[in-house]
Amino acid sequence: DRGTCVLFGDGAGAVVLEAAEQPGILATALHADGSQFGILNVPGQICNGQVTGDPFLRMDGQAVFKFAVRVLADVAEEVCATAGISAAEVDWLIPHQANIRIIEATGKRLGVDRDKVIVSVDHHGNTSAASIPLALDEAVRDGRIQRGHKVLVEGVGGGFAWGAALFEF
Repeated sequence: DRGTCVLFGDGAGAVVLEAAEQPGILATALHADGSQFGILNVPGQICNGQVTGDPFLRMDGQAVFKFAVRVLADVAEEVCATAGISAAEVDWLIPHQANIRIIEATGKRLGVDRDKVIVSVDHHGNTSAASIPLALDEAVRDGRIQRGHKVLVEGVGGGFAWGAALFEF
């Protein structure tokens, strides 16, 4: 609908992993809370190839903002604790590129320097889950992310699901 269509871009991305002598993935976490479906969802369904019900994305922007900032900060702290490091030891934070306010609030809540946060929403838009590999690719290509850097990626999605991974590049 007109209230949400301007918020989303289009993109795709993937990260290829390979076996190595040194472990690269330091910690991961994934969570879901279906009781939050009402703040971001598509209420319609596909039945026998036909859309039934409301086919448009529905979002309570303020509730999504508050929820996203809280869970993104919490899951980042969780993976750092699992890996035995502090958020300050992370070289790069690549959050879901939903909007700059969520990115900045999450970084601030974690105490991560603004200079250590990769931002691409200003030129890619919110490409949902694709925003993380797109931002990662951009930061690797332009030389910010180097071998040996600790990178924390995190995302949140409708329904609600969220997660993070901490890895050494």
